[in-house]
Amino acid sequence: MSDENPLQPPWLNAPPVEEYPYQESHDLRVGPKLHPSLDGLLPYVGVWRGRGRGGFPTIEDFDYAQEIRISHDGRPFLFYESRAWLLDDESRPVRPAGREVGWWRPVLDGERVTDELEALMTTPTGIMELHIGKRTGTQIEFATDAVVRTATAKEVTAGARLFGIVEGALLYAQEMAGMGHSLSPHLSARLIRVAG
Repeated sequence: MSDENPLQPPWLNAPPVEEYPYQESHDLRVGPKLHPSLDGLLPYVGVWRGRGRGGFPTIEDFDYAQEIRISHDGRPFLFYESRAWLLDDESRPVRPAGREVGWWRPVLDGERVTDELEALMTTPTGIMELHIGKRTGTQIEFATDAVVRTATAKEVTAGARLFGIVEGALLYAQEMAGMGHSLSPHLSARLIRVAG
């Protein structure tokens, strides 16, 4: 293609792109300044690691370990990433388990930050959940507003999550509905801050 061709793609002959130029941080001491609308969520920013217990009417109970990273890039939302792995009876890793990414953001009323939150959570198993929630002090309660599934995903129809910072630890409980069962306990864990 010649340089005079108006249909020439913009990337042709362009210089290489450098690495992503903006920082994301789970540590409030480094990186971008936390957006003021996130002040109420500040205690959650960090890297958390711990153990939990899971189950559901259609599966056997199980023990797991988990790492949750909650970070920001200076904009008015938090990035949430969770990865878990199953543990055997002697607390040794068995295999990777649940993985999830998402975004939490406060709801604004004009310029005023409310205690209401919106969260979008997605899994590699084909499930996307839109949550609405409310923050009360250091506690957050989410409930699904909508669940979208791929054709091959398990039938998950609703969910609820309760997060809290208790004595410096991140605790949560998660309920799920699906596969013919109403909202039932699914996961609960206690994680300690390891960075941030």
